[in-house]
Amino acid sequence: MKFNEAKASFIESWGQLGSYWGINRTMAQIQALLLVSDKALCTDDIMKELNVSRGNANMNIRELISWGIVFKSFIPGDRKEYFRSEKDPWEIAKKVARERKKRELEPLLHSLQQLRSFKAQDKKGRELKKVSTAIHKMAKTADGMIEGLLIDGRP
Repeated sequence: MKFNEAKASFIESWGQLGSYWGINRTMAQIQALLLVSDKALCTDDIMKELNVSRGNANMNIRELISWGIVFKSFIPGDRKEYFRSEKDPWEIAKKVARERKKRELEPLLHSLQQLRSFKAQDKKGRELKKVSTAIHKMAKTADGMIEGLLIDGRP
């Protein structure tokens, strides 16, 4: 396999993995491209390499920056913005876990916590209470596991 084929395969695989995890496929592909690039890339480079529109590229780059896994770079004498990716897989995993926790797990825990005060008065209510309590327990366990990853870092 030649370099360009291997690179394309990696980008496609990372994009697929991202979509399995609920992350926009293009966002994951941009991050993958930046991961394997030996230099910072501008939006035009990203658009050309991935065959995406400027709006799509810009929106996903901004999101990657907000997640803390892509950073702006500047080249002296060039007015374009360039972008580079965090290269350490453990740092990427920690930042993605932190962001997913904030966006998904914390709101779920908040909603389930509010249900703890629900007073079940019939069979349907008891079932709701039982299920929501079990899910809350599982979500708290997941939260603890994520916190362990965020605090301890590498295995």
